Amino acid sequence: MLKAGNGVDYSVTNVLGIFGIGLFYDLINSLYFVLPVMLLGWVTPSRFAGKRGFKIIAFILQFILVFLLLLNAVSEWVFWDEFSSRFNFIAVDYLVYTQEVVGNIRQSYPVEAIIGVLLVLTVLLTVLVSRMATRWTFRPMRFGRRSLVLGVYLLVVAAAFAMVDNKLRQFSGNVYVNELAGNGMYELFAAYRNNELDYNQFYAKLDEQQASSLIRSMVQTPESHFTDGKRFSIERDIVNTGTELHKNIVLISVESLSADFLGSFGNTQGITPFLDSLAGQSLLFTNLYATGTRTVRGLEALSICAPPTPGQSIVRRPHNEDLFSMGSVLGSKGYQARFIYGGYGYFDNMGYFFGHNSYGVIDRTALSKKEIDYENIWGVADENLFELASREISAATQTGKPVFAHIMTTSNHRPYTYPEGRIDIPSHTGRDGAVKYTDYAIGQFIRLARNKPWFNNTLFVIVADHCASSAGKTDLPVNRYKIPLLIYSPGFVKAGTMPRLMSQIDIGPTILGLLNFSYRSKFFGYDIFKLEPGRERAFVSTYQSLGYVKNDSLVILKPQKVTETFTPDFKDGSARQTSPNRHLVDEAVAWYQAASFQFKHGLMKR
Repeated sequence: MLKAGNGVDYSVTNVLGIFGIGLFYDLINSLYFVLPVMLLGWVTPSRFAGKRGFKIIAFILQFILVFLLLLNAVSEWVFWDEFSSRFNFIAVDYLVYTQEVVGNIRQSYPVEAIIGVLLVLTVLLTVLVSRMATRWTFRPMRFGRRSLVLGVYLLVVAAAFAMVDNKLRQFSGNVYVNELAGNGMYELFAAYRNNELDYNQFYAKLDEQQASSLIRSMVQTPESHFTDGKRFSIERDIVNTGTELHKNIVLISVESLSADFLGSFGNTQGITPFLDSLAGQSLLFTNLYATGTRTVRGLEALSICAPPTPGQSIVRRPHNEDLFSMGSVLGSKGYQARFIYGGYGYFDNMGYFFGHNSYGVIDRTALSKKEIDYENIWGVADENLFELASREISAATQTGKPVFAHIMTTSNHRPYTYPEGRIDIPSHTGRDGAVKYTDYAIGQFIRLARNKPWFNNTLFVIVADHCASSAGKTDLPVNRYKIPLLIYSPGFVKAGTMPRLMSQIDIGPTILGLLNFSYRSKFFGYDIFKLEPGRERAFVSTYQSLGYVKNDSLVILKPQKVTETFTPDFKDGSARQTSPNRHLVDEAVAWYQAASFQFKHGLMKR
């Protein structure tokens, strides 16, 4: 609570809830946590109960459990430092990629010293608790009675499993209060149970015919014509006039680049000098929102141009092959599509997803040791990534075919390390330095590209995958989803600003529209230049809460079929709940229901 600081609403009700409900979840968690002790007591014959060997085994088990509790406390602190919440769906994801996560922690914190302190504390606490426990723990008990005790315990555990979930802690309108009222271990367990959410089971929905009609009316634009009348089908022909321009496309998705890092959005720290200078030569989009809070959400939006579906990103789900994607559209136009990443492609299933959706995948394995100036657990330094990208683009363009290169950076990520001497902020000192280093690397890439033969025929698109932080006092603080977008192509794209509300899923269709491409589309996104005024909207989400932004309103869809409507403050992220606008709620439901239906039933396939 002290760490959350001013983010907490310290009313009497909230403080009582934090500690009262928190205690309840601590007790529920303890039921699960003591299972090894209960089983040990049950399988141990009475004649061994007070023997030295059994006591040693019990004390070792106690030592392990106490150490896990202390390790969990430190881990929760570190996790809160990064995400301003207790363990959640992200923590479950990270457990799958132990090498990267453990490596990241080792590079960010003095792990050996922390473990040493925890071991000393564990010894002290084990000795203390052992002296109290030996007075009554090691009494002989017949097997029948032990079985009865275990049976009652298991019934209580089963009842807790069936009747208690993590919704009780969500009693306040303040997100920090709700997080504090939970228990980290329990939240990790709850997130594991709910990492994939069936839309029809958990969320508000419309009659399928109504939802289908509504989504078709919302995706249709003046330049599009539907190809069929099937339920939930949004397949349509996009017809743009003029000559198709087969320019190279270099899409740079920058790790955690919040809009408010840029001077163009009011930042005065000077940590993005190159991007700020480039903004004056580019078309700068000033009202763009990321769909989610993870890299895989950004990659999903940029590649398949679909609203976020609850639970896992489609990048990480089974049956995500052969989807209609930017890679497939541009491939049909003769492009060579590449996903270029500075880390290992297996992380977050990125390599598999892009490799099975019309992209060639190039990751850090394409670089030799001598080509890497610096690397951390997430990947090579961004400057080395861009050197790799430049090499691949140059080689591909020599074949005479245009290139679509989607480059994903990694340096703006804890532990915030990068080669020394590149910028005036020392490595490993914080996010500001990482942002400035990534800005430096992008600048170096663009300046070198200007000397390449393919530069004058290239469209550069620079955007964030998501913001640096998504935490706030409200469920979906919209200011924490605002990201920059620059489209730079001297002599082709006129410098200026685009202030219209826009979603990350609109970037793909907008790029295709700029190049006058006509194509068959299954994208949910709009070409912002063809869209009639007043139809703009954006999507923001966590893995459970699905937000729909339109006309200065925010509709949030939650599990248990909850729908809420707010008037958000786009500057500080606060939101005032208002009476629901039925039509706006129906629109939100139709977008998300349609996206979930399409993926589940294979309608997103090529």
